[in-house]
Amino acid sequence: MIKRIDTYLIWRFIQTLAFALIAFMGIFLVVDLVENMDKFIDSEVPKEIILQYYLHSLPWFLNIGLPMAVLVATIFTIGILSKRNELTAMKSSGISLYRIAVPLLLCAVLVSAGSFFWEDNLVTSGNQARRDIEKEYLRKTRNKHYRERRNNIILQKSNQFVIGIERYQSSRQRAYGVTMQFLNKGGELQKRIDANKMYWQEDSGSWKIMNYAIRSFNLDGEETTVFHSTGDTTLDDIRFEPADISREAISPEEMSFSELQLFVNELATSGVDNRRWEVNLHGKISFAFTNLIIVLFAVPMVASRPQGGLAFGAGMSIFVIFGYYAFIRFGQTLGYNGVMDPVLSAWLGNIVFAIGGIILLFFVRK
Repeated sequence: MIKRIDTYLIWRFIQTLAFALIAFMGIFLVVDLVENMDKFIDSEVPKEIILQYYLHSLPWFLNIGLPMAVLVATIFTIGILSKRNELTAMKSSGISLYRIAVPLLLCAVLVSAGSFFWEDNLVTSGNQARRDIEKEYLRKTRNKHYRERRNNIILQKSNQFVIGIERYQSSRQRAYGVTMQFLNKGGELQKRIDANKMYWQEDSGSWKIMNYAIRSFNLDGEETTVFHSTGDTTLDDIRFEPADISREAISPEEMSFSELQLFVNELATSGVDNRRWEVNLHGKISFAFTNLIIVLFAVPMVASRPQGGLAFGAGMSIFVIFGYYAFIRFGQTLGYNGVMDPVLSAWLGNIVFAIGGIILLFFVRK
């Protein structure tokens, strides 16, 4: 009987999850298409390119809609059991709510693991393809996008030159918190330039740095000479232009977990503040586990209202999902500003709702 009940619950959960995913992806697709239609028309984007754009968008839409779909699937699975008195029958036969929740939690674990690998492979490659289409066809969107500030940039122009930038203003072509490393052919650090500010001189086609320090190193990596200046000087010996930042700087959504981890380590090595990127790194794992935490929270929430549990759960699902994402954004903001440890800030939403789910499970009628 237990096996039949598990199979019954899993099958109903999967059916509802598939339906909810299709519904959410359809909503995201229509909303995004309506929002971008004027941009496609103004830029005269061909229909086949628009089709490619949204084919590459589907993995991203599925990824962001998955936690909401899992929540809906859990609420409707338990809610329908409650409405049909099947939940009461299971409990009266000696099956506790904990045991009823086991197959749903196992499904959530598999969904969470699959979500991580899905995001780490298909979503990142899809976002990169979307970005390439935007850069090539959506000129107005591209120009607006690259006028925005960019933070924590690291670029390697060659095997002998690496530059890290804490903050960059594309519209003014100014960089702040700049670190440049000059390496020899063996990869050993020869010279390092740190500057508070760097801006592009259009007339001469060169960079000017202000309030800077130049350090030289021997082959053992020991600092030999240091020169500090509060003035400014022009750099004529680096082949690096503002267009390189717009072309090569990418967002965390376009990096896999391993690529982002390597990027965070490179930022730390270059002396650039990597808090924002470290939060995004841990956020990739915590977001995948959102599916498990949501099931843990939703099961007792719906089961606590045997009469009208389905209607109550449907109404509460909106509150839960918005509250969940609010905690995620709140934690990220704390991590970005250095108020909270990056790991804790990335997991704040999961921790809060996991505690809430455990408390609900403890007090709900078993």
